[in-house]
Formats: sequence, C-alpha cells, structure tokens
Amino acid sequence: MRCIIIDDEPLALELLEDFISKVPFLELIATCSNGFEATSVLQEQKIDLIFTDIEMPDFSGIDLIKSLDNKPMFIFTTAYSHYAVEGFNLNAIDYLVKPIPFHRFLKAATRAQNFLKLKIEEEETPVINKQENLPQFIFVKSEYENLKINLGDIKYIESLKDYIKIYTHKDKPILTLSSLKNFEEKLGKLNFVRVHKSFIVSLKHIYSVQRNRIIIDDKWIPIGLNYREDFINKINN
Repeated sequence: MRCIIIDDEPLALELLEDFISKVPFLELIATCSNGFEATSVLQEQKIDLIFTDIEMPDFSGIDLIKSLDNKPMFIFTTAYSHYAVEGFNLNAIDYLVKPIPFHRFLKAATRAQNFLKLKIEEEETPVINKQENLPQFIFVKSEYENLKINLGDIKYIESLKDYIKIYTHKDKPILTLSSLKNFEEKLGKLNFVRVHKSFIVSLKHIYSVQRNRIIIDDKWIPIGLNYREDFINKINN
C-alpha cells in the first residue's frame, strides 16, 4: 500500500517512517510537515493510506480529510484522545494515540490492508451479480415524504414500538412507521444482521465487538442472546 505521513513533529515523522520500513506491505511515498504539502502530494500521486496527526498549525488533520473529495484510507496519529469520536465519524481506519507502540501500529496497518483487499474484491465482482443479489437503495415514508436511502449509508436501525429509527451519516435519524421484521426483509441479508429484538446493524459500519455489545460510532448496541450465534457466524465468515 502506498502511504504518506503528515506530522509537524520531526520525531513523530521519524518514528512512523521507521515503523513503515518494517512492514513489508507498506511503501512510503512522502513525508509532509503540514496539510498543504500533503495536498500537493495527493494531487500528484496515487495514495492508498494516510497517516496524519490532528493538531497542526493552520490546517489540522481533520480539516485535511474533510477537504478531500476522493479520500484514501486514513489513520489518525495524535497525542489527544478526545478527537476519537470525530475521527471515527469520518470513517477513519484507526486512531492511534501517541506514544504509539509498534504492535499497535502494525494492527492498524493490517486493518487497512484487509479493508483494501475487500474493496478490490468488491470492485472485481461482476456488476450483474451485485445487482441481482443486493438492492442498492430503498424508499421509506417519513412524515409526508418518500425518502430514498442508499443502503450503504445505513449504520443501524432501532425499533421503537410501531416505528423504527434509521441512522445514517446524517445528523438526524429517519423515523418511519414500520416493524423491524418488515424492514429486515427489505434490506437483504448479506450486509445487515439482526442482533437484538430492537436493533439491526450494518456489518460495514461496525467499529468493534466487545462481548455482548457492538460499537458503531459512539453508540453501544446490545447483542441479544437469541441473535448472538447467527451474528458471530456472520462476522467470522
């Protein structure tokens, strides 16, 4: 994977450069001391992965990522833990807090490598198969509108008696009159899984699984006993 490092601290640049040299599947293309240098590199080179600090003069790592139309994968490397939620809301591959041990760096890099493999496999899957097996979007009635929702944008769905709440990248969830069971049938079973009597989650948006709960963004979602076996089988496969 072709990668760049962005950090205004020379020692941090040296450490990450050394780490990258020890990982066979990483190729360092450039080191940048600020976001402006990085933008020039990104315009001229094909980059798969960005390692970026967050707090830098003039142009923060978060500002840089938000400014990119076609985002490579990115991992935040920072001395501050309080940006973690915002980082993952931007779909960061990982969030490394300084001082970064090598084993933690390797884990993050491996996660990026696995994500890239899945993306390549998906792109190589014939389009006709994708269309036959998976719906790409649905329409739901909310208040006085029929809203189109891309399935890839759905993070999780929560049941509220006669209504369900659909959580996407937008700040406000979508409320529609439906049962979770009826909605589950619309979604297709490859990318979504029922994990609780009140929740369906998108496998794509899961950050981590911790015993009997799932974390998506800053939301903790319980795993019901009756759904656990099916869920574990899905993530293992």
